[in-house]
Amino acid sequence: MRSSRRSFSNSTKRYRDWQKGYPSRKGDKRRAGFDPSVLIKKAVPNKAKTEYVHTHKFADFSVHNRLKENALARGYKRPTPIQDQAIPYILEGKDVVGMANTGTGKTAAFLIPLIDKVINNNGSRVLIVTPTRELATQIEEEFRIFGNGLKLFSTLCIGGASINRQIDKLNRKPHFVIGTPGRLKDLDQRKNLNLANFSTIVLDEVDRMLDMGFIQDVKHIIGRLPQKRHSLFFSATVTDNVRGVMQSFLTNPVFVAVESEQILENVEQEVIRTNGRAKIEVLHELLNKEGFDKVLVFGRTKRGMEKLTRQLHRRGFNVTSIHGNKSQGQRERALKQFRNSRIQALLATDVASRGLDIDNITHVINFDLPDTYEDYVHRIGRTGRAEKTGVAVTLVG
Repeated sequence: MRSSRRSFSNSTKRYRDWQKGYPSRKGDKRRAGFDPSVLIKKAVPNKAKTEYVHTHKFADFSVHNRLKENALARGYKRPTPIQDQAIPYILEGKDVVGMANTGTGKTAAFLIPLIDKVINNNGSRVLIVTPTRELATQIEEEFRIFGNGLKLFSTLCIGGASINRQIDKLNRKPHFVIGTPGRLKDLDQRKNLNLANFSTIVLDEVDRMLDMGFIQDVKHIIGRLPQKRHSLFFSATVTDNVRGVMQSFLTNPVFVAVESEQILENVEQEVIRTNGRAKIEVLHELLNKEGFDKVLVFGRTKRGMEKLTRQLHRRGFNVTSIHGNKSQGQRERALKQFRNSRIQALLATDVASRGLDIDNITHVINFDLPDTYEDYVHRIGRTGRAEKTGVAVTLVG
């Protein structure tokens, strides 16, 4: 198995070289002669040598016919690579490690076979653990689509929402519980959630969970699970910490992978030098250009993104933001507005954007530089999906 981190080894080096040309958070000196063109790359959506050859059609999967109909209604005419590889193994009951980013169809890769599993065994219960509220919410929305008409129920257990309401729903013994590590641990310690009752567990975006400091919560949850279980594990990269969790969680797993290079082939990457101009002036010009219809803007800090949102409002742009200082209701409203194209741009920090899976984003703009190449890949992978071409723009001082 090759991890996404390894497949980007050369690009990671270029990115580290790139970062050397930019100011640190403490200073403002740049190295002379640095050329940011290392990140300029044209999209190659029809690159023949990386074209994926499908092994299955949705009709080939041994799942409930209503599930197939719901998948088709969701827009899946054929499985994505991660679905093509993972679904048969999950249907067989094997533990699976899926190496894939958000946007590859991985949510459906585990939801479709697990919904079928619960249809065939109504007493089976599934726990899905995610790093962020947004991703948990999106997974529940996908569950409702794939589970439409099948009389299956779920409960969303996340911070920022009423824990008493979640407890009431848990008392009804839902088939699926979807939540974030902190809230799930809290509910377990209150004895409102018995983790030993779940025969199937999904850890999604494990690398992000650990990056966000949830390793102790994840270890607590794993320690409370039944020894005999069906375990699924999804991560975009494999660090030593991720590998440690993997070894404690899985039994003889099957590995399936989607290379990050394949994901980014549909993304045209550009660098714009501001040449001393204020970045907001350049951003203003970009948002006025034709085609910048659904734009995701990334910045480093909550305060910075909130300030930029106010500035763009004053300039007449229809934008909003999501970050850690927003309430759960505010974040959900912002995402709904952006999904429905009621606003032109959504401003986000890296942490708040984890797991965002929104269709038809035309542009990603890096207003502030990300800290790592993996964060850069995560950001720009929000566009150029479903065989469409997207554009990622990085502003350079």
